[in-house]
Amino acid sequence: MSPVELLHSGKVRDVYADGDDLILVASDRISVYDVVLPTPIPDKGAVLTRLSLWWFEQLADIVPNHVISATDVPAQFAGRAIRCRRLEMLPVECIARGYLAGLGLAEYNSRGEVSGVPLPAGLVEGSRLPEPVFTPTTKAPVGEHDEFVTLDEVRGQIGKDLADELRELTLRVYSRGAALAAERGIVVADTKLEFGRTPDGTVVLADEVLTPDSSRFWPLDQWEPGRTQFSFDKQLVRDWSLASGWDKTAPGPEVPDDVVALTRARYVEVYERLTGTSW
Repeated sequence: MSPVELLHSGKVRDVYADGDDLILVASDRISVYDVVLPTPIPDKGAVLTRLSLWWFEQLADIVPNHVISATDVPAQFAGRAIRCRRLEMLPVECIARGYLAGLGLAEYNSRGEVSGVPLPAGLVEGSRLPEPVFTPTTKAPVGEHDEFVTLDEVRGQIGKDLADELRELTLRVYSRGAALAAERGIVVADTKLEFGRTPDGTVVLADEVLTPDSSRFWPLDQWEPGRTQFSFDKQLVRDWSLASGWDKTAPGPEVPDDVVALTRARYVEVYERLTGTSW
């Protein structure tokens, strides 16, 4: 096999060219507040890859995806890489929210809305929304922060029909994912999706899908609005980093061994609970 060529190194994923295909490799890097921390989380990349592959199968009747093969990849990336179709990636982070948390909560508290979507008064941290909402953001370069944008702004950027299709697909993927997760005792509070287009204009689900890096997962039996929820994702690292006094600018702090171990355990547990298979 001829050597692959590194095209792009992101916060967590590296993208290589292999002929007409792309090889998407999930590393063990972890980023919080758009800064990559110096300490990796063991097995994280493999968990993200396997969980994304499982979800792509669950969602295949809703939207096509970019996967060509999970096994036909360079040996050094086995278990953490996917061979993918090349796509024209769309310049918007497609976020669906069913519950109020994180930056969505902060935006609601200051403006009473998220991405231009008005929400009812009186909501608190962890509140379930009357219905899931589409709250897109910009796709910022590494080291910069994504910014909320309205659906009308997305329409102005990529056209009304395509923007409306992204909104519909994002909400359908979220609703399917949230329903499957709820059957397994997990709340999907929100999730971020990325889409691309094939040469004929078909919209395709790409990157990762419904993973602990792109979503907030909470145990259903512990969900209680009005407080911070237990999270099966990198919220533990976010909370630790803030408590450390870090100012959210690069370089990030080293993560202690106990926080690394707990974070790895949460990634593995949510994988096992969602897929029903042991790690």
